[in-house]
Amino acid sequence: MSEPGNRNSIIERQNQRLCRLVQHLSGRDSFSGRKFRASGLSPHQFRGIADLPTIPFTCKAELIADQQHHPIYGSVLTECGDAYCRMHQTSGTTTGRPLRWADTPASWDWLLSCWQAGFTIMGLAASDRAYFPFSFGPFLGFWTAFEAAARTGLLCLPGGGLSSTARLRGLLEFQATVVFATPTYALHLAELAQAEGIDLTTSAVRAIVVAGEPGGSLPGTRERIAAYWGARVFDHYGMTEIGPVAFEPADDPGTLVVLEDKYIAEVLEPGGTAPVAAGTVGELVLTNLGRLGSPLLRYRTGDLVRPARDRTTNGFLRLEGGILGRTDDMIHVRGNNLYPTAIEAVVRRFPEVAEFRLIVDQREALMDLTIEIEPTLEQDGPRLAEAVARAIRDEMLFRVVVRSVPPGSLPRFELKARRVVRVQDTRPE
Repeated sequence: MSEPGNRNSIIERQNQRLCRLVQHLSGRDSFSGRKFRASGLSPHQFRGIADLPTIPFTCKAELIADQQHHPIYGSVLTECGDAYCRMHQTSGTTTGRPLRWADTPASWDWLLSCWQAGFTIMGLAASDRAYFPFSFGPFLGFWTAFEAAARTGLLCLPGGGLSSTARLRGLLEFQATVVFATPTYALHLAELAQAEGIDLTTSAVRAIVVAGEPGGSLPGTRERIAAYWGARVFDHYGMTEIGPVAFEPADDPGTLVVLEDKYIAEVLEPGGTAPVAAGTVGELVLTNLGRLGSPLLRYRTGDLVRPARDRTTNGFLRLEGGILGRTDDMIHVRGNNLYPTAIEAVVRRFPEVAEFRLIVDQREALMDLTIEIEPTLEQDGPRLAEAVARAIRDEMLFRVVVRSVPPGSLPRFELKARRVVRVQDTRPE
């Protein structure tokens, strides 16, 4: 579990655990071991957080290249191969190539402890009945959530191998009180419920824990999920390669609390090295302190956050508005810099829009952007498209083509949605 305390005690524990990690890396020819040696310091010289800036950053492109040169897991593993008991991988939606990650039993226990701390922050209890409506593939997040929930004493209800309609009926029959899903899939289940004539607001579900997409931090998306389900939405942030990092507290909606006794979090100028002031948007850089079997030092997540001016009562870092976007998601369209999350924030304010996606046409010198919206059955599609285009123009000061498509024509996703479609020029030279 996370250990609350005053700021000095948290920093002291971070220093102790960081120094332990550096000692663990000493003499190991691993990815993070080489990163530390590049600092020019020996483990005995290392003073902890004060010397952390001497260690070079790690970015995802380096990890992908490392795994290409040293398949399957790259050189991040610090133990011999038979010490590992778990393998997971990223979705590959950001880079097109998934990262594979392995964990020892000790590292796996640490990952579960992060989720258990998150349950406390979110106010989940052993009396809750947790439903997991998805198949258990190589995605890390819900494996750790499921096992941590079972360890905590929640009744865990698996929904793998079922159709979405069967999952919907299952969570109602078993009177689930907590549902774990991506924001997209939570909305899809709500859409199915409406089609089946099921009023989810009368179910036993009191909380929806969302992860895997930025939608959990967007007011419009959160409000729609909450209205459909009649339940409180809790956002969670983590990454396969770094672990479960932050959770939305029960007493502070719309924020994320970083588990700072398990991670060292830096918020720096996007792409730069200088820390940003509280209340300013920056890039989140993380060092995990307990995943000793495959640790990362100063990992540039690419995620944009805003550190709050005041910390939580447990002394941990609070991120206002959760995850605000990604540094690599920006779309440059005819002189305008747009983030998909900003567009989603506008589109999701229209309950008449069942689903949407962005078509980025890169076949000419200047990019073009088209937004496809799928209206609910009873809506006038062209009129709704006009209203969405007007809202984007008024709020974002950008004119965009919005096109309605027939109901049911856009894809639905169980895990991460792929709402940005890039059309490349495939003509021969």
